[in-house]
Amino acid sequence: MPLTGHCLCNAVKYTIDMDAPLLTGYDHCDDCQRQSGSTYSLVCVVLKDKLSITGPVKKYKGLGSSGNAVYRWFCEECGSPIAHDPDAAPEIIAIKGGSLDTEIKKTLNPEHEIWTVGKLPFCKENLAHPHEHMP
Repeated sequence: MPLTGHCLCNAVKYTIDMDAPLLTGYDHCDDCQRQSGSTYSLVCVVLKDKLSITGPVKKYKGLGSSGNAVYRWFCEECGSPIAHDPDAAPEIIAIKGGSLDTEIKKTLNPEHEIWTVGKLPFCKENLAHPHEHMP
């Protein structure tokens, strides 16, 4: 069963031809904190060539710690974050877990924490697989 999701206003919709993400976890990097407006971003790493997306997606280009570009995708209508797409790992894309359809979100099992070097000190929960940076 494919993974599906959309933005807040339903203008952007996507389908991922995979049964489950390759990795699900909390991303503690400063950019994800700022984009989500929270302490971390729930991300689901999937194969980019399995993603089909429609709607008014805008991309913001930033720089990752690798020095390569990271494109943050969001709906240009409502501003909902959809994904971040790192040039350093061109085969994958990190879908924002909150944008998945509700019944799919309920099945997620975050086991990884990435960019724990940016984890805020009051975040006490620790997941099974912490990574200082992206694994």
